[in-house]
Amino acid sequence: MRNEYAADLGLSESDLAPDWHTQFARWFADAVAHPLPEPNAMVVGTADADGRPSGRTVLLKGYDPDGFVFYTNYDSRKGGEATANPWASLVFPWFPMQRQVTVTGRVTRVDRAETEAYFASRPRGSQLGAWASTQSHVVADRAALDAAYRAAAERFAGVDEIPAPPHWGGFRVRPETVEFWQGRASRLHDRLRFRRTGDDAWAIERLAP
Repeated sequence: MRNEYAADLGLSESDLAPDWHTQFARWFADAVAHPLPEPNAMVVGTADADGRPSGRTVLLKGYDPDGFVFYTNYDSRKGGEATANPWASLVFPWFPMQRQVTVTGRVTRVDRAETEAYFASRPRGSQLGAWASTQSHVVADRAALDAAYRAAAERFAGVDEIPAPPHWGGFRVRPETVEFWQGRASRLHDRLRFRRTGDDAWAIERLAP
């Protein structure tokens, strides 16, 4: 299978915002307006202490000049890997727009107050699910998972504000590189990358497709 990309699309250095987060905001707004299903979906790549990689799709829950934030069970596979080997990659595959954003960076946990504020904004069912699921661990069957959910619902029956589980919280990926990819005809795609050269210093580079 092969799809040709549009000849009239492109991304030049003069198109770029002065910093990666402003450029990302522009493209993210385009993805929301397109509209794409779940434009905040991203593939998160992690690796264990021995370098064995894994990847999965999660939802971006926030971004700012400090990085990109997502939430998970800290005891999940990605949580354990991000703790043992605190580097990750992110991919935003906005294929219908012939665009892609890739990020590499160091992973840190968000502070507890930020986690608790986000957890409080989640639907109650999702809050109960965070307590019920031993994410990434083997369960006997679906019935066991459903029973764990019922137990969580009973535990917090009558509780207006369910607290965030101690094993659940946010990770922030602080970028070292952020690449903006625009499809072009003849596979001569545009790839412009912001690369960190200091705490607040960045170089802009064009990469060969």
